[in-house]
Amino acid sequence: MNILVTYDVNTETKEGRRRLRKVATVCKNYGQRVQLSVFECQVNQTQYEALRAQLVNIIDKKLDNLRFYKLSTPREKSVEAYGVDHYINFDEPLIL
Repeated sequence: MNILVTYDVNTETKEGRRRLRKVATVCKNYGQRVQLSVFECQVNQTQYEALRAQLVNIIDKKLDNLRFYKLSTPREKSVEAYGVDHYINFDEPLIL
């Protein structure tokens, strides 16, 4: 399943900045950053549930915002990107 994870973490405090780093680190383990607080992830149901549980446990629900968008079609059909797009399709051969 293709999902989009977006977040807005309140960084006015040291704890908030720590939460922001933790959220970004967890997201990097499951997908790739496409904007500062937006990650595209290709996960199965088990991975999705693990990702969601980890992130929900990190954020402060009174200060932060976390959203998961399930893309119903393949990325190529559901995402239009203009400008710089650093997305890497890991399903295709990777040439270095």
